[in-house]
Amino acid sequence: MSRDFTGLSICAVSDVERFAARLLQQELEIRTGTAPAILSSPSKRCIRFVQSDAFANKDCFTIEQISEQITICGKGIRALIYGYSMFLRKTEYQNGSVTLVEPICGTYSPDKTIRGHQLGYRNINNTYDAWSLDDYRRYYLDLMAFGCNIVEHIPHGEKNDLMRYDPDDLCVQAAALADTFDLNVSLWYPNDDLPLEESVTLRESFFKKCPRLNVVFPPGGDPGHYPADEFTDRVKAISKALKAVHPNAEMWPSAQAPHSVPNWGDVFIKEMEKLPQEIDGVITGPNRAFPLDVLRSKLPKKYPIRLYPDLTHNVRCEYPVHALQDDWHYALASTLSRECINPRPREFRLIHRLTRPYVVGSVSYSEGVNDDVNKMVWSDMDFDPNRDLRTTLLDYARMFLWQAPAEKIADAILALEANWIGDPAENPHIESTLCMLDGLLTDCPALAENWRFCQLLFRACCDAYVRRRRLFDLDLLAKARQMLEENRVDQAEAVLQSSYPEDIQVLRIRLFSLAEKLFQLIGMQLDVAHFGASGWERGATLDTIDLPLTDKEFYLNRLSFLRTLDESERQPFLRGLLERDRVPKDGFWFSFAEHGLDATGESQTPDFYMDFQGDRPNVNNGSIPMSQLKLFDHFSFRCKVGGFVPGKDYKLRVSYSSRKTPSVTAHRITLNGHVIWCGAQYGGEKDERFDRFYLAPNTETATYLLPASCFENGCGELVIEESTVGVMLSEFWIFPAEG
Repeated sequence: MSRDFTGLSICAVSDVERFAARLLQQELEIRTGTAPAILSSPSKRCIRFVQSDAFANKDCFTIEQISEQITICGKGIRALIYGYSMFLRKTEYQNGSVTLVEPICGTYSPDKTIRGHQLGYRNINNTYDAWSLDDYRRYYLDLMAFGCNIVEHIPHGEKNDLMRYDPDDLCVQAAALADTFDLNVSLWYPNDDLPLEESVTLRESFFKKCPRLNVVFPPGGDPGHYPADEFTDRVKAISKALKAVHPNAEMWPSAQAPHSVPNWGDVFIKEMEKLPQEIDGVITGPNRAFPLDVLRSKLPKKYPIRLYPDLTHNVRCEYPVHALQDDWHYALASTLSRECINPRPREFRLIHRLTRPYVVGSVSYSEGVNDDVNKMVWSDMDFDPNRDLRTTLLDYARMFLWQAPAEKIADAILALEANWIGDPAENPHIESTLCMLDGLLTDCPALAENWRFCQLLFRACCDAYVRRRRLFDLDLLAKARQMLEENRVDQAEAVLQSSYPEDIQVLRIRLFSLAEKLFQLIGMQLDVAHFGASGWERGATLDTIDLPLTDKEFYLNRLSFLRTLDESERQPFLRGLLERDRVPKDGFWFSFAEHGLDATGESQTPDFYMDFQGDRPNVNNGSIPMSQLKLFDHFSFRCKVGGFVPGKDYKLRVSYSSRKTPSVTAHRITLNGHVIWCGAQYGGEKDERFDRFYLAPNTETATYLLPASCFENGCGELVIEESTVGVMLSEFWIFPAEG
């Protein structure tokens, strides 16, 4: 079969075929500089579109090739877009030539019936609010290239200075635009505090404005506060209004539980067991009422489940980086924050495999294009879960970064994900990734105007900037600690205040330059002051990239505090600072931030939450040691400990959040099943001096006796638990009681 399609024409007859032909014509002109002719009869070398009703649904299509003719056949425009996109995914372009690199003949039918992403035009996301309708048009087609069949919008948003349209007007126009491509439209539409009748009237008025509306998604929580029975009553009333306007539209509420309503999930299931006809399916996502497998086992089989996966966030979210262990290193998490550019193809492949058996598809949660790679990978797995991940990344490269060799782009994406493994100071691969992308830019200078490449390069520069800063600061800290051991406080302080070398400063300037380019190309808002991000947590990487990533600033803070102490207190204070994290040989110190959950020797029960503090500028400001940046929040924590001397008493000191719940009466600590403490939060002895000198604000310690009789040959299983609000802790120490 021919591989050379240079100079091809496009054959189309019906209006739908000609629409698909014009779309493909535009794509090929972008890539080759020449617009192929659209003919009504096939030529020798052509792509022929055929509209046919022979297919079971609008998502299926076939591709056939005979010699230099390719025929793409589908039921309507959606399928024809999928078909020509597969051609684009498998072709390479050089000096105007068009080369098909893989066979594409076959019958294509998606695995999942729902495959989409949320693209809400609202004032808190990191990209979409800066977009025009043409930007939405372009991105719709990009998503469809990887099998997307539904987009989700959000009505009634507030307008900010970046927005060119009224949010409701954009929502309506975006729905009309989606209709031209036969894309389904979903609305994420939370309940409000209006009386039910007013609430229904408001929604009905908006539904009437939408030229296309297939699904309405009211979340039970996040946001939401109604008890489950009242929530479902409101959903049913809204559903009746929806179907009166759009008879084929569906109502899919989510089983996301409000934190303020106990047993919300159980009540929701009881309501669903009544089999309300107004509800067509159920969605699950962040702050879920049940784990996905439990929800599927409890929910009546009549109701399919749609997943609402969070592909956009990295910490304090449903799928944090390295989700099963939540062990993204604090130096990266602090500086890159919650919504940075985050290609995580391998991890999301794993999450997709874990969730796929229980759902009929997904519409992802997204706040911008920081998660662009993740969206395409997820959609491709929803279409064909057996497709090799590297194949998807090669397709991504050929589809969107055709100016460069696909293999090198795919490798660069995988390399960026590997940059986030372990401590950046221990990962020289980070520098290799930046060299790889710089080399691509040198060889393919046109990439400088491709926003997807600029994203990859920006992230590589961020990772390198973090690594170089951390290495430099760790070196300063080691030198300063040695000086403090010798009581040379002034010299230690001067060392810690050293300026960064030129290579680090130049890299920081480059980051800003790339941020400007990304704002111009795609509307990414990488800081608040210059690009209009709504806040540091919303993708404003430049506003967090300089936050502390070692204890350097904490030491400077404490040395400043040292000068407020009486002369007699200074030496003991300094000794305590240097020995803060040290324990005797038969002791034990554990920090969630410094050591990670693997070091506990236990698998924590599902759905623990790591309330990461490091990217919060008002927290990570020199007043907190790095060991306290990760605040473990769950109903129980388990850890195996050992190496203790048999017959010897020890003490346990735990660092907790100072947030307390007066109603708690069963905060419980056990060692090998022996009760160490059971009572109010947090019990134990108080050490106000330690807390004042060596802890972050809004945290406190409690110390408990661990009698020798509780250990088993110097070993133990430590459990800290509370069944109503849980426990929040960042680190603990075990040390001899007599010390």
